[in-house]
Parts: sequence; structure tokens; C-alpha cells
Amino acid sequence: MISAGIYGASGYMGGEALRILSEHPEVEVVWATSRSGKEAEYFHRNLYRSGINLIKPEHATPCDAVFVALPTGNAMSLAQGVLDHGGKLIDLGSDFRLRDREAWERVYGRPHLNWALAEEAVYGIPELHREEIRSARIVANPGCFSSAVILGLAPLLEAGWIEPGCIAVDGLSGTAGAGAELDISMHHPEIGNNLVPYNVVDHRHTYEMEQELGLLSSARVRIHFTPIYAPITRGILAICHCFPTREAGRPELLELFSAFYADQPFIQVFDMPADTDAAWQFRPYPWVSSVSGSNYCQIGFDVDRQRNRIVLFSVLDSIGKGGAHAGVQNMNLMFGLDEHLGLERRGMHPY
Repeated sequence: MISAGIYGASGYMGGEALRILSEHPEVEVVWATSRSGKEAEYFHRNLYRSGINLIKPEHATPCDAVFVALPTGNAMSLAQGVLDHGGKLIDLGSDFRLRDREAWERVYGRPHLNWALAEEAVYGIPELHREEIRSARIVANPGCFSSAVILGLAPLLEAGWIEPGCIAVDGLSGTAGAGAELDISMHHPEIGNNLVPYNVVDHRHTYEMEQELGLLSSARVRIHFTPIYAPITRGILAICHCFPTREAGRPELLELFSAFYADQPFIQVFDMPADTDAAWQFRPYPWVSSVSGSNYCQIGFDVDRQRNRIVLFSVLDSIGKGGAHAGVQNMNLMFGLDEHLGLERRGMHPY
């Protein structure tokens, strides 16, 4: 059994990690932390009568796998101690995601305290970095928007089918992505029946997208990204507008994506056919609700031949494939387990 600990288990991301790891057949959760001193069910009613008690962070003990679900700046302080005791670390936050120190310090507005470990960390998208993750001591889990956009655009950029310098992305997020601390814009009377754009230029996740997608392109990748909070709880819909460099319709795109993700168990290329008799068309495109509570990402698309545009949809659960579930997938790889273990639940319907 792998012994696992979770820093920050009172938040939504940490609570989801706790839920998934508690069901994992090869993991024993030996501790989970909160500074509150309260039981897990105080924060997560789905864990009512689970018997899980949260401890103070200073009482954490060495274990095999440590998940960090804390605000920026905490993982970099904790990581060396975890490694010195022989553990492996999965950071569900942002401390180790970027390869450019100057960019990281500007974007996050603070000095990085352990850049050597940031250089060692592997970016945690198994679909692109599986072999590196297997041998990693530190994995930097991607941001939720980043995961959706990178997984959506990777096949097109690797194949050179789109212009890399002009990609526009609108990202809709459920409110779980904002965390458990209440902000006025996330207060139900404000977000209900509303859409809230925020950080509409130079969003932090843009740097991850350009970094990782740039590894697949012969030219510089530029992502023009705008995020919007929507009145749903968990989920990401990334709408990517890109401009093809060659003639291709939906059948050719399906073939390209199916080949690229042929051996990727948690990526589903959405190939439902159009309803030719429908007055308005929705069947060929994936829905956020279909992947809620799961580690799946669904990708669909269409082609606007009149305007030479591909519109691509990538959907995932912001604290599932965009967070804690992907972290568990990375842990499975790091410890030589079956990649699917503990993660094969499908999305809920209805949600």
C-alpha cells in the first residue's frame, strides 16, 4: 500500500483528492491537514461518518505520496522536506508549473524560494509527459484551464494544421475553481443567472498553455485567452478558435485526433454525428456535465469553411481531470501502478 498525505484537505481541491484517494485500492491516506482542527465532514458533507479527521500541518509525518492543495508559495517550502524523507510530491497548485523563473515571479508576484526543484519538476499531463512522470519525484499538476486547452490543441499544433501565432480561447469555468473562500463575485446572488469575466488578459494559465504547446510547434505559440465564471459548480469548457493552414473537414479532424489519442485512456474524441434533421445543432459537441466527477476529457470540433476557422471544444471537470483526479493519475504512474486505478468512474447524468 502507498501511504499518502494531503496538505490543504479542507478546500475543494484537497477534499476531492481525499475522496478519490480514500477509494483507491492501493492507497492508505495516513493524514490530511487543515489549520482549523475540525473533522473532514465539517467541510465536506459527502465525507459524513467517514471517520477521517484532519490534523494540523505541523503534525504531518513522512509518507510515500504527498499531495499539496494549498495557495501559491506553500509547496515550494514543503517540497524539500518531503523529498528528504523519501517521499514524492504532487503539487495541485502553481509553484512548479513554469520553466521560466522570471515569468513565474512576475506572474505570481513573489520570489520563488526553490527554483532548483521547479527545474526538476515534471509538468503533469500524462498524455504528453507520461515517461517523465514515471521517474519523477515532483509533478506539477496543470491548471484546470491549461489542461483543457493543451489537450484540445495539442494534435493540431503537432501536425502543423493551424496557425500557432493566433489562437483565441474563451474559457468557461464552474465556481469550484475559485476555491472555498467566499468572494463577492462567487456569492450565489451575484453568480446565479450571470456570467462573470475576470482577469481577461494575461491570465496565469496562459503561460502554461504557451509553454507546453510550444513544445509541439515549430513556431511560437500565442494563446489569446479570456476566462469567464459560469453559474455551474464544477467543469471547464474551453472554446478554441484557430485558423487552419490546410484544407480539413470534421472527418479529417476526427481521424487526426483519434490517432493522436489512440492510447490515451482518459481522452475521448467526441465523434457523435450531426442530426441532419435538426433545426439547431448540438449533438456533435461535448457537454461539461458528461465528464463531471470524472478523470475524462472530451474533445469535439467543427469547421467553418466560409471563414477558414476551426472551432474546438474541450471539456473536463475542473477539480477532476483538471485537478485532483489527474493528480491521482500522475501518482499511479510515479509508483508504477495501473494508470486507470481508482479513476474509471464515468461522469454523472444528470448532473
